[in-house]
Amino acid sequence: MFKNRKEAGKEIAQKLASYRGMNAVVLALPRGGVVVGHEVAKALSLPLDIVAVRKIGHPSSPEYAVCALDEHGTRLCNESAIWDIDPAWLAAETERQTMEALRRARVYRGKRLPVEIAGATALLVDDGAATGLTMRAAIAAVRARGVQKIVVAVPVASVDAVRDFTKEADEVVILEPPEEFRSAVGAHFRHFDQVEDKEVVRLLKASVRNAY
Repeated sequence: MFKNRKEAGKEIAQKLASYRGMNAVVLALPRGGVVVGHEVAKALSLPLDIVAVRKIGHPSSPEYAVCALDEHGTRLCNESAIWDIDPAWLAAETERQTMEALRRARVYRGKRLPVEIAGATALLVDDGAATGLTMRAAIAAVRARGVQKIVVAVPVASVDAVRDFTKEADEVVILEPPEEFRSAVGAHFRHFDQVEDKEVVRLLKASVRNAY
C-alpha cells in the first residue's frame, strides 16, 4: 500500500530511471495521474504534459464507461458494450466529450502549447488502472501522434488491464502485482483525496521550471 500518489510517483521514477537524459516525455492522465507524473518528471528531469481523456458512459448507466477518447477525438470503445447504443447518440456524445476534453486541456495547460512528442518515448503515467479503458485510449491517442515508444507506468492495475496494456504498449511498469488488485485504485492508498483542477495547473506550471 502507498502512502499517497506522491510516494507512488517517486517509486515509479526509480523504475524508470533509465529514461533520464533520453528523448522522453512524461504524459500524465488528469487529474490524479498528474500528481504521480509530476514526481516522475521531476526525478528524471523530463518535460511533463497531459493526455486529456474523457469517458463515455452507457446512456442507461452513465457510471459504466463504454468508450474513452482524448482531446483530439481519438476514441476507443468496448465493442461488446455499445451494440445496443443508438449510433446517433454515440456520435453526439463523442463530439460533446471531445469538446470537454479539449476545454480541460486548455484549462490545465493555460498558455502552454502541448509538448512535442513525435519521435520521442512517451512515459504514460496514471495513479492506477481498474478497467484500463482510459489508459488504453491514451495509448491510442499518443500512438497516433507519432511517438517512437510507449511505456505505461502505474502503481496498481487489474490483471485484465495489464493484459491489455501488454498488447498495446511497448513496455509496462506496475509496482504492485496485478493479482493483488483490490477492485478499486483508491484501496491501494492510505490517502487518496480528490485532486482539484487548480492543483493540476500548479503542477504543470512547476514542471516547466523543473524540466531539463
